Amino acid sequence: MLLLLRCARHLLLCSLTILIVCFVAYPSAVLAADAPIPLDSATAAPALPSRSVADPSSIPSEKVSEFVHACLQVVALIERREGELQGAETETESLRVEQEIEAEALAIIEKGGLTRQEYLQLLGLANTDPEFGERIAVQLQEATS
Repeated sequence: MLLLLRCARHLLLCSLTILIVCFVAYPSAVLAADAPIPLDSATAAPALPSRSVADPSSIPSEKVSEFVHACLQVVALIERREGELQGAETETESLRVEQEIEAEALAIIEKGGLTRQEYLQLLGLANTDPEFGERIAVQLQEATS
């Protein structure tokens, strides 16, 4: 149980870091994450109304798995490129690196089956809803063990 709590705490910290990175680079994308989105466009599933979802357990397991997989890859990308970003000597170089990271992250997210908006909305939900955050933490633990 203690390990699960540590994983959940780590997930929330990682998620917050990712959310901050995304917000710094593209604030409109994060702010748009509150808008309703379809979670399964292929079957026209009901939209996730907002971060205050009454029943986060209604989010399909497939979407949660896609999110967890993308999240792990995006965290790895950020960790891999963090030194390059911190080593940027000019604002222009820093902006270029940020844009490259953002483009790579978006490619990872889309390749994993999510849109940017879905990813950001699920990320926000994982940070604000304890039940959904725990669900994500369990899948993260399974994916990394």
